Amino acid sequence: MERQVAAIATTAQVAHRVDNWEDAVRGASRLLEDLRVASADYTDACVQSVKDNGPYIVLSPGIAIAHARPEQGAQGLGITVLLLREAVRFGHETNDPVDVVFALATPDSDAHVGALGVLAKALRDGLANQLRDSLTAAEVATVLSRAVENDI
Repeated sequence: MERQVAAIATTAQVAHRVDNWEDAVRGASRLLEDLRVASADYTDACVQSVKDNGPYIVLSPGIAIAHARPEQGAQGLGITVLLLREAVRFGHETNDPVDVVFALATPDSDAHVGALGVLAKALRDGLANQLRDSLTAAEVATVLSRAVENDI
């Protein structure tokens, strides 16, 4: 049985350069704050998770998915992306450098699994390259929104 996912709020930003992985994670996570689906504490928890556990959020070449536990400040369901025109190193042995940084906020573990499934399918269908080919933040946001909407 396929898992149903509620409407997912999305937004995107393009950055030409960030200083380090922490700035990349903060940039993507702050977009969740802008959507009002996560608090500033959630952004801090996303960063702390990488500090505590290493670059486990770098899931495939060039792609990271920042997230934290729902109780750490998630207030809704959202997926954001920070597209970096200049990739940044997270310290991952095989998947660095990263130029597509997603942030994911979910209110509970069921929504987390569902949203990850939606994002994973979109990535399998070429989402990362579609984002990279986009010229403006508005185009990036539209590509993300369409990819997520097509899967819920």
